[in-house]
Amino acid sequence: MKIIAYSYSEPLLEPAPAAEIWGQEVDRIYQDLGGRQQLQQLLKDCQTEPVKYLLIQRFEELGDTVQQVCSHLAQLENLGVEIIVQAETEPRNRRNLLQILAELQRSQHSRSIRKGHARNRIKSRIPPGKAPYGYRRGKERYTIDRSAAAAVKDFFDHFLIYGSLRGSVRYLAKKYSKKISVSTGRRWLTNPAYRGDLEYQNSQVISNTHVPIISREEAAQIDRLLRRNRRLSPRSASAPRSLAGLAICAECKSAMTVAKVTSYRKDREYLYLRPINCLSQPKCSGFPYQEILQSTIEGICRDLPAAVAALQMPDISGIKAGIESAIASKQEILEQLPALIESGILDTETAELRSYKIRTEIAELQSKLAQLPPVNLRETAQTVSLPQFWLDLSESERRFYFREFIDRIEIVRENLKVKLQIIFIF
Repeated sequence: MKIIAYSYSEPLLEPAPAAEIWGQEVDRIYQDLGGRQQLQQLLKDCQTEPVKYLLIQRFEELGDTVQQVCSHLAQLENLGVEIIVQAETEPRNRRNLLQILAELQRSQHSRSIRKGHARNRIKSRIPPGKAPYGYRRGKERYTIDRSAAAAVKDFFDHFLIYGSLRGSVRYLAKKYSKKISVSTGRRWLTNPAYRGDLEYQNSQVISNTHVPIISREEAAQIDRLLRRNRRLSPRSASAPRSLAGLAICAECKSAMTVAKVTSYRKDREYLYLRPINCLSQPKCSGFPYQEILQSTIEGICRDLPAAVAALQMPDISGIKAGIESAIASKQEILEQLPALIESGILDTETAELRSYKIRTEIAELQSKLAQLPPVNLRETAQTVSLPQFWLDLSESERRFYFREFIDRIEIVRENLKVKLQIIFIF
């Protein structure tokens, strides 16, 4: 007596299973991809050759509807074929026919919905649900909601200038009376929809599906700012002072905060760096902020060029050119698909699947491209090592450049003098 196996896979939802899933030797495997041709062949072969066991993963593989599954089960039963279902989710009590039918109906309904979503995904249509703030749902694409999009763009611009998520959230509430949480603001900054892309439930991204609110260059800069701010506490990341989150007392190893002291008549103010959690006795005293700031600038101008020169850096330009070339070649393939459909080499469904795969690959390449440094580090280091560069910068601008290069600043007391140890991020 023969042992055979049958599997059905929907190309839109899942890959074809490997032969090893059956866990035992089988005489023949019948496998369908999107159709039922092999199932019909299986039924014909069972009429001519005796079969003892039929292995399947789920009952629903035997048809697209409950009626088809019941019909095929009846045919196999009349032929004397015993069916073994290997999926653990199948009801163990086979006698409970109502339970089996109810499970089949739920499974078929869920599969039908998933197939509908998959078809929309292949056609790059918008996923179900509410459109992101700043967009409206169109028939197949997101369209710009001009009144709301202005607020979203201003939110992104503020973050690009100051690098402060909490500050950008407060700015949005003050100027546009649009109150959002910090977590919502973080989702806005990373949402592919604002970059002209669509992200689906399977975490795959399709690029260039609708009009973006921010450019690719702005999106890359936002990603870099977010990665940089992860090294800092939330309050330090949004603090206005450039040394916030970077200064550490070398004696007590405590992070330092910027404290403001005013004079009696409040016509002048003084800034100090003070340890936050000092366990020493007596406690470590603070440091004048301007003195530490000036010493930091002098340390960067003195030590940064040598630190960058010692780095073994990859050829960023070559890597970037390679990724851009790969994106261009995949774009050429996309442009050839309509001609292949017209010539009959590809049918529409196959071409759409191919287009979907290529566009997800392009999105992955664009993501890698965005993670590369936008400028040459050696040239930038030469520029910021000039004392004149720092003269006219605001505190927010200094904060931007400090966090690009500095991991932490350890402040060391040497008798009555103060010495800085600047640890760069590379």
